[in-house]
Amino acid sequence: MATKETLFRRRDTGVFDARMARCHDELEWLFMELYDDRDALNTLEQAMAEAWAARSPELKKLDAAREADPGWYRRGNMFGMTMYTDLFAGDLKKLARKLPYLKEQKLTYLHLMPLLKMPHPHNDGGYAVEDFNQVDPALGTNADLAALTKKLRAAGISLCLDFVMNHTASSHEWARRAKAGDPCYQNFYHCFDDRTIPDQYERTVPQVFPNTAPGNFTWCEEMHKWVLTTFHPYQWDLNYRNPAVLVEMTRSMLNLANLGVEVLRIDAVPYIWKQLGTNCRNLPQVHTIVRIIRMVLETVCPAVILKGEVVMAPRELAAYFGTPDKPECHMLYSVSTMVNLWSALASRDVRLLKAQLDALNALGPQCWFVNYLRCHDDIGWGLDEDVERYLGIDPQLHKEFLYHFYEGRFEGSWAKGEVYNYDPATRDARSCGTTASLCGVEQALEQGSEAALQTALRRDLLMHGAMAFFKGFPMLNSGDEIGQLNGWGYKNDPDLAEDSRNLHRTRFNWDNAAKRSEPGTLQNELWQGLEALRELRSDPCFGPDAWFTTWDTHNNGVLGLVRRLDSGRTLAGVFNFTAEPQHLWLDALDGAYRDRRTGAAADVRDLWLQPYEMRVLVNE
Repeated sequence: MATKETLFRRRDTGVFDARMARCHDELEWLFMELYDDRDALNTLEQAMAEAWAARSPELKKLDAAREADPGWYRRGNMFGMTMYTDLFAGDLKKLARKLPYLKEQKLTYLHLMPLLKMPHPHNDGGYAVEDFNQVDPALGTNADLAALTKKLRAAGISLCLDFVMNHTASSHEWARRAKAGDPCYQNFYHCFDDRTIPDQYERTVPQVFPNTAPGNFTWCEEMHKWVLTTFHPYQWDLNYRNPAVLVEMTRSMLNLANLGVEVLRIDAVPYIWKQLGTNCRNLPQVHTIVRIIRMVLETVCPAVILKGEVVMAPRELAAYFGTPDKPECHMLYSVSTMVNLWSALASRDVRLLKAQLDALNALGPQCWFVNYLRCHDDIGWGLDEDVERYLGIDPQLHKEFLYHFYEGRFEGSWAKGEVYNYDPATRDARSCGTTASLCGVEQALEQGSEAALQTALRRDLLMHGAMAFFKGFPMLNSGDEIGQLNGWGYKNDPDLAEDSRNLHRTRFNWDNAAKRSEPGTLQNELWQGLEALRELRSDPCFGPDAWFTTWDTHNNGVLGLVRRLDSGRTLAGVFNFTAEPQHLWLDALDGAYRDRRTGAAADVRDLWLQPYEMRVLVNE
């Protein structure tokens, strides 16, 4: 007679077998089309079975819950934060002790910056990985990570970690073996004896960092070969034409999933497939690989979802979501709206922002975004130049205006930031700084002007309010909730001074965080303002089935957004991006409206907003 444990194992295995059966034919077809390597496919399927067998009962229970609720990450109460473990708390154990602070903000999503084993000090903020299966010893152990995810899960917070797909550190074991002359591991990368093929690539492949890391190839003296290094010389691009690379990287993803990671942010995913004669961006094989990964996760650990880092134009984004019957990423970063938000604030003109939101909205209901203002990275001024020209805006002059404005060098600017990666040949540059400093808080404090400070705080909350209204869910950058300022001291550290992004990668100020409950402090004002946004997002119009669109306000300085349910319940958000009072009207909105905060009646055809004011109206 079968024991209870035997029956459980049979039922457990049956769950995996049923999932595998659903995806097997497509998985086999895609893998064999890409690689024509049956042994590699068998190795991948064996790795999937092993990962399932090693997955804990607690995580399997979460898998079942998420299968029953596949849209869990689309709920209106989703509210995220991103941070560096060391800057926020020191290490993973200490971060776990800060959980009450995160719960106080009603977070449901926490993105920790790269924490896998990395070289020190040069690691591109953790995006040069030495071991995809081990936490960096400076931050803790794999056991510490598993303990943290367990505590976060109990608090209703899903952990997101970066998975750097495109490259490894040049000190990774695979790279070390390649340098030692092992042809097997040299085939894990793109290695060439001379410049013949690299020069052919250089004709069509753009440079990511033309000023600080020019060219796409680096000479490796140890093996006397040129290596493809799209980003930095110490980051070697992986060769996904080798099926062993995909198998091993997938194995590492599953290892993180079994440590309790619920969201994998796949970094630089558009770059992973290389082909001569192309720009090596967004190639069809990229989507084949992402689709394979999606099926692997849905089979082994369906609680885990994919977030793509796709810094591309809206027309390139839809493909990364796949189709309803063959999905790829569950959600993407909304990079373009972030950039356009900052452009609108500086120029006091929302037309580019509105056009970008319309373009993203046209991608379809399956497209879901993580919206943010600041993160670990810079603001790259990749605006839609065709739309700019249509609106009579010179793209080059506008870009120069923006990075000079947020550097604080443009006359009348209230921002304090810094330029990143200036290219004198193209006059291109990016911008760095914290949200508060870019919104004017730092300058106001230096001037000792209470009026300027209040205006800066209104800008800050306006930006967060607009971002929170967009399709998808909002993610704060750690420190934004307390008005964290730029950390200019990075210039005194020789390991940090060369990268101006360290301006906003600042150690969390716990002394300032303690002021969040003190009325009259800027920390309290921001804290209360963000609390109001979380309360706003509890409205059913922020549910996954809500209809979202922009709305004409008949005023280029005011953004209008509308959310509507099939029941007819409607929220209209209006946002004044200028320093002056503005009149607007929202024609074609039916019904009587009132201000959601005050309850006062509001005539949507005759509205006034104060400088940098946000108002939300609801129909009766």
